[in-house]
Amino acid sequence: MQELQVLEQGTVTTPRGFTAGAVHVGVRSDWEKLDVGILASDVPCAAAAASTRNRVPGASLVISRKHLASGRAQAVVANAGCANAATGKRGLDDAVRLAQLAGQKLGIDAHLVVVASTGVIGTYLPMDRMAPGIGKISLSSDGGLDFAKAIMTTDTRPKHVAVRSRDWSIGGVVKGVGMIHPNMATMLCFMTTDAAVSQPFLQSALAAAVEDSFNMIDVDSDTSPDDIAVVMANGLAQGDEIDSSDPQARLFSAALAQVCVHLAKAMVADAEGATKVIEARVEGAASREDARSAARAVISSLGVKTAVYGRDPNWGRILSAIGNSGARVEEELVKLFVATPDGGELQLFDGVPVEVDPALAKSCLVPADIRFRAHLGLGAGAATAWGSDLTENYVRLNSEYTT
Repeated sequence: MQELQVLEQGTVTTPRGFTAGAVHVGVRSDWEKLDVGILASDVPCAAAAASTRNRVPGASLVISRKHLASGRAQAVVANAGCANAATGKRGLDDAVRLAQLAGQKLGIDAHLVVVASTGVIGTYLPMDRMAPGIGKISLSSDGGLDFAKAIMTTDTRPKHVAVRSRDWSIGGVVKGVGMIHPNMATMLCFMTTDAAVSQPFLQSALAAAVEDSFNMIDVDSDTSPDDIAVVMANGLAQGDEIDSSDPQARLFSAALAQVCVHLAKAMVADAEGATKVIEARVEGAASREDARSAARAVISSLGVKTAVYGRDPNWGRILSAIGNSGARVEEELVKLFVATPDGGELQLFDGVPVEVDPALAKSCLVPADIRFRAHLGLGAGAATAWGSDLTENYVRLNSEYTT
């Protein structure tokens, strides 16, 4: 299989035929921050999406689901500062209007426009400012970074990446640092590729990538009503169409998964108030689903999060989280490890407590990246999940003002 090149500075406009741009129109109060952006392809694209399982979806998401039902899209119009959720018929009408405005600007059918909104729930979009503002957006092949900035809320930095193969590339941007929990998060993610990809295969590849990335992260156990991940494939790399039987199918799936994992980990690293990224790797589970459940339980545990923040090597909280995950567990078979600063591992539990140097154990929780590994001794199931620690700053950010 070909090697994939990771482009840390890549964005959604790295693949051929995609342009983007953004402006500030006043959805957000800070006039220095971009708050409305457009991402567009030169030609219609095969499109696939995954979205929140929250049963009160935002109005923009409701409209986007209708537009994406065709499996085709050509553009995205997105805003930060207002979620357009819990806004009733007016919110739905506003989302339709946003698609129409973007479509008119680009000269395309409004049904080819995905609409996405993020921000405060229960407020209306300021359409009197957004309508003229959309017309002022200047799109370019260098506009991917501005588009990434336009979807940020409490994010401290834009999150973007691209992966390139010999023949095509995939670019992506994401936002989200709070209300993050498996089954999607408070996130907007947009990905593009110039590969020609059949829509059914694109959907299946995205679903698999999301399961092992955005559905394996946690900050605060909340899931928002606006989450969506979209990938658009325009085929402008001029290669043969990739489907599930194509020799490049495995490579494309790996590249898409790599983009999703990179963006998911970037969200956790920028989580509200966080100081550390926690990786939980579970091996030896009775099934893959058991491994996923156990890994997610560890990174979602408030006890584990606070222990990591306090540099307390309290492996009992990890064992308890695994035992409460629903996965099959036999205590006497469980082994727990933590990564050491020198790249090795320190065993903490082997069916019974393991005597360790307390100072060494504590030193394992000093780095910004903390890695735990559990082996359940029951089978071949394995999975990895990522989370953040929980700090006083998270409480402050979410109690002092509306986000």
